[in-house]
Amino acid sequence: MEQDWIWGLVGGLMIGSAGALYLLVNGRVMGASGILGGLVDRTGWSTAAERLAFIAGLIAIPPLMVPLYEVVDTHITGNVAVIVAAGLLVGIGTRLANGCTSGHGVCGISRLSLRGLVATVFYLLGGGLALVLFRHVLGVV
Repeated sequence: MEQDWIWGLVGGLMIGSAGALYLLVNGRVMGASGILGGLVDRTGWSTAAERLAFIAGLIAIPPLMVPLYEVVDTHITGNVAVIVAAGLLVGIGTRLANGCTSGHGVCGISRLSLRGLVATVFYLLGGGLALVLFRHVLGVV
């Protein structure tokens, strides 16, 4: 029996725990795009150390998890143009929604935020439509 769902569960518990801890310690919602955006547009420079530590953790943890996996298969395309376009679309989407999946989806919904719920519904719909378009209509993914 496939047990990949366990990794999804563990990952979800880790993200949820990190969001709860970030809210308890800092009194702010853990939204990755807002944390990074505050460094880019300089509005968050007063808390730059904690923002940089958060981003360093996002970068450092995945390589540390590699020994737990026998094979890492992300199913990501080898088409660099598609990867760059996807990244740009995600960035534009987070700006339009005033937040990302961790801010709206994990932290917003857990706080029963109507804005978080609506944003989550729309980015899931947008992701599904993008998959249909890029995979089944255009065949680039």
